[in-house]
Amino acid sequence: MKRMILVCGRTGAGKTTYSIALSKDINAVRFSIDPWMQTLFAEDMKSLDYSWMIERVYRCYDQIWDTCEKIFATEGSVVLDLGFTEKKQRMLFADRAAALGIVPEVHVLEAPKELRMERVVQRNTEKKPEVYAFDVTDAMFNFMEPRFEQPDEIELKNGVTVDTR
Repeated sequence: MKRMILVCGRTGAGKTTYSIALSKDINAVRFSIDPWMQTLFAEDMKSLDYSWMIERVYRCYDQIWDTCEKIFATEGSVVLDLGFTEKKQRMLFADRAAALGIVPEVHVLEAPKELRMERVVQRNTEKKPEVYAFDVTDAMFNFMEPRFEQPDEIELKNGVTVDTR
């Protein structure tokens, strides 16, 4: 059965760790935005310019979606660890999936801010390749914190909220 799971949450909530485990559990292909952005655009980034970053995120989304369609054509499933900070980002994928007859599932991860900050420091220190793409600075953490749009009950109709404490 084809499935598309959108994993979202604030920085340090455990999205990548959760996505890795989930993709193994359901035998799905996992996509993570951080390595894409790091590989393709990090050398060109001069500052924390949200409009510059989000334009490139959407370019990645288009390529990732193209591959998702190929996976769905073979009856496969995907787990998308693409940040999904904003509702419109989640809806872009949810609408595309729905057009293919796939019911999108949103999994929102939650953890207290202090714990998320501790996790970021630990990830920056350990640099484990499965979850580390680049250092997340305090400035980056604080820059993204107010931008997260919590999924509403409509988005969570076929989804779950996961406490990652």
